[in-house]
Amino acid sequence: MAEGRGPVRYGPPPPQPGLPVLPELTAVLAAAAWRSAPEPAGGGAPVRAAAARHWGRRGLPTDPDHVAAGPGAPALLLALLGAYGGDVMLPRPCPAWWTPQVRLLGRRAYHVPTPAECGGVPDPYALLETVRRVRAEGGDPRVLLLSVADDPTATVPPPELLREACEAAESAGLFVVSDETWRDTVHRPARGRPGSRDGLDRPVVLSPAEMLPDDTAVLLDLSGALLPAGWPAAVIRFPGTPHGTWLRARTLDVLTATGGLVAGPVAGAAAHALDEPAAVAGRTIAAAALHGAVARAAHRELLAAGALARPPQAGRHLYADLTPLRSGLARQGVGDAMELEDWLAGRLGAPTPGGQRFADEPVAPRVRLSTGPLLGATPEEQLAALTATDPLALPHVRDSLARLRSVLAGLSD
Repeated sequence: MAEGRGPVRYGPPPPQPGLPVLPELTAVLAAAAWRSAPEPAGGGAPVRAAAARHWGRRGLPTDPDHVAAGPGAPALLLALLGAYGGDVMLPRPCPAWWTPQVRLLGRRAYHVPTPAECGGVPDPYALLETVRRVRAEGGDPRVLLLSVADDPTATVPPPELLREACEAAESAGLFVVSDETWRDTVHRPARGRPGSRDGLDRPVVLSPAEMLPDDTAVLLDLSGALLPAGWPAAVIRFPGTPHGTWLRARTLDVLTATGGLVAGPVAGAAAHALDEPAAVAGRTIAAAALHGAVARAAHRELLAAGALARPPQAGRHLYADLTPLRSGLARQGVGDAMELEDWLAGRLGAPTPGGQRFADEPVAPRVRLSTGPLLGATPEEQLAALTATDPLALPHVRDSLARLRSVLAGLSD
């Protein structure tokens, strides 16, 4: 295996924001730097209460006693799956870090195709059939992992498809874990930007916890929209039931045993961000609009070159299928997703993880393209993109898109 292609150690990081840290969050972290002790297992009262308020504003009333915090989503998911037991059903493709969590515990991961309309959730009929087959073969599927705003596909499942997936999970007796890390990165045009409908065309984001309140845990990695990746913190919402209370307690046991504790200063910044004061909320909205504008422009370049991609709806990325450009790729010596990853990253100067990272078919030439590197190479360029009325008119953004266009043009017949 070539250096850099390892499934875990060299796995791709989540798409980065491509923006400087919000000064207000830096000040909060600095003010708490005197805190030398970590938070207790599951997080202290302030961060759990802030998480409860955060979910309450999104239509999910939450008791702080039903919340746990940890040093990032991977640590929390590992603890939860370790506590719950059983094999895990996942959509294909899925976030690069999900499958290793399952296999590290010695559990089996079963990937189910997603519907044609979106990623993030399994096709409900395929899910039921896969569960039936796995159980007939002696497997023990108990958990369904899904996402309401997806990495890698950058799509949001329509409410009707999400409901059907939840109904299938309920019918199959599966506990749902909903990764809602990217929920607040749903693209919305900034008011006054060219082509803006003032956010009226934003997709509707629902949570499985609204449909299956007794059988859903909600996972939120704060580095998705609220904190820098270098400040690891995440929260998870458990059902307000006796079983949910038991599951939270067992999850805290695992966090304690593995030392999965949030650093004190980071917990303070996390609580502040979860309460969404004006500066934090403003940055979140502006960043979503910026990444949406750049993602739509990159999407247009892909389609113009003959590639395939679902329209990006959330996050800092998009997922491209270069199957129609296979002959051009073959001229470059590219025959699968791993080779495409290396070739495209070398020409764009930015990570372009192939579909094999996301449990997709390795033979299919698919990649995740991040929008962060298109925003600029310096904090000054990035902030200029964030505040511009039309970021696509900025020379450095225009040059980044032109580079993508040039690379794709070289694959045309």
